[in-house]
Amino acid sequence: MTLLRYDWSLMNRLNHEFERALSHSGPVALIPRVEVREEAGRYLLRADLPGVAPADIDVTTEEGVLSIKALRRTDADNTESAATYQRRFALPEDADADQVTARSVHGVLEISINKLAKALPRRIAVEAA
Repeated sequence: MTLLRYDWSLMNRLNHEFERALSHSGPVALIPRVEVREEAGRYLLRADLPGVAPADIDVTTEEGVLSIKALRRTDADNTESAATYQRRFALPEDADADQVTARSVHGVLEISINKLAKALPRRIAVEAA
């Protein structure tokens, strides 16, 4: 029978780094769960942001990218942050970045992005000279 020697130093280092990350006093960055749907005239995006007040949510569009940033507070005074949420999405070509609305209800952020009106082909009458 052959005995293998295992090096526990790697596991000890990983455990140490994991414990250090958990004891970090700053906010923890989280990626919110998001559902994206396409409807007839708009795109609908829903993000789970539990414990986040609407005033602590920042939704922006810039150069075809939709960004969501949110801050969840830990204490009653709203001075200490527990976690930050952040996601970015590339907007489709037919998305109207000027027609974006957002609302937060019971920890769910709902963003509606209207589609651009498509130029429909039209028939041009040819007149006789």
